[in-house]
Amino acid sequence: MSVKNCEKLEKSQVALTIEIGAAEFEAAIEKAYQKMRKKVNVPGFRPGKAPRKVIEGMYGAEVFFEEAINVAFPDAYEAAVKEQDLQVVGYPSVELVGECTKDGFTFKATAPVYPEVTLGEYKGLSAPKDEVKVSAADVDERLKQLTDRNTRLVSVEREAKEGDTAVIDFEGFLGGKPFDGGKGENHSLELGSNSFVPGFEEQIVGMKAGEEKEIDITFPEDYHADLAGKAVVFKVKVHEVKEKEVPELDDEFAKDVSEFDTLKDLKADLKKKIAEERQKAADRAFEDALMEQVAAGLTAEVPDAMVEAQCHQFLDNFKMQISQQGIPYEQYLQMTGMDEAKLIEDAKEPAARQVRTDLAVAAIIKAENLEATDEEVEAEFQKMAEQYGMEIETVKKYLQIPQVKDQLVSRKAVETVVNSAVAVKAEKKAAAKKSSKKDDEAGETEGVKKTAKKPAKKAEKEAE
Repeated sequence: MSVKNCEKLEKSQVALTIEIGAAEFEAAIEKAYQKMRKKVNVPGFRPGKAPRKVIEGMYGAEVFFEEAINVAFPDAYEAAVKEQDLQVVGYPSVELVGECTKDGFTFKATAPVYPEVTLGEYKGLSAPKDEVKVSAADVDERLKQLTDRNTRLVSVEREAKEGDTAVIDFEGFLGGKPFDGGKGENHSLELGSNSFVPGFEEQIVGMKAGEEKEIDITFPEDYHADLAGKAVVFKVKVHEVKEKEVPELDDEFAKDVSEFDTLKDLKADLKKKIAEERQKAADRAFEDALMEQVAAGLTAEVPDAMVEAQCHQFLDNFKMQISQQGIPYEQYLQMTGMDEAKLIEDAKEPAARQVRTDLAVAAIIKAENLEATDEEVEAEFQKMAEQYGMEIETVKKYLQIPQVKDQLVSRKAVETVVNSAVAVKAEKKAAAKKSSKKDDEAGETEGVKKTAKKPAKKAEKEAE
């Protein structure tokens, strides 16, 4: 193998012209013969026993050339990359140059490589930072969450009202015939949650346990194609009506849900935790704003392959997140009307930002000559062991020392930016309208519940 030319192209690509000589190609042809001979039928020989010369005599000397090229290429390409000291970041595109003969062949491989990076300003930057405040209303909201989690549902012998949970059987009929996804049994429906199609829950209000009823519903025009705008009838039977039994907010409640003896102490602890959470969020937002500036200020021709790889990393992370929530990936795509190509497309912009941030961090590490000592690595292992309640040796089985070192030096790079930066007062933002939690829940029964919203942007932000 010999590299005839190494040409730098735009978008951080390199074109390698590589020649495979006669001796190397002969060795590759022999390997191709050993691999293919069992598939070649030669009269008078058992499968795999025909000599190479006999096969070449029957089918021509070029019979093994194509496979031999495939055999020779990987080693030759890898050797050329190593010889030219290239940091390849994606798969190459390959084309033959001229003809392939018994004396060898020449090919051209065009591959994306790690870009040359020039840092802009990364010290002495400024960014807005939120001032952390916790109000009594914030603590009350957190207390409400605690009471909601400790609220029980108890059966009642009365008509269902909004806020109650009705345990129902239902089946939908379109033109007198049942439709797919329109049936459920012993389904617990919170009335007023707006988790079913408009008009359904309102007609359950007033029903009692044991009562049956037919409900007329017209599906919204923006529902999925099979039912959009269609008038249907649901046959509903109520098995049980349950109301919420909310615990009293007193010292006994504090003892039940925490390690504190009084409600006052519980409130003080909640206030402290909210402040800590908001401080971490403010610190992270400040850090992100600074690193966005650093990433925007660097000069680099980022190859498309790096962005595409980050897009797929985001997607893999998202698949893992939804699987942990018990939602199969294919089911998620079906519920949201999304496809993988759209998810990848939506991820391109945040992926490009992430790649530039990673390039900036790596450039700062190099510029500042940052390192992680053995003592720092050991301390990090110990910290993770305590955090996850594991033995330190167990943690070391899952994380390799180079990984931990990379994490530590990357953190040091970000701290270099943050510690030299100036925080300015953040402008007040308009209050965002809160969306109903129920609106974002995916329907278990497609024909009745609302279609799930398309959270592609949300997925990207979580992936980032």
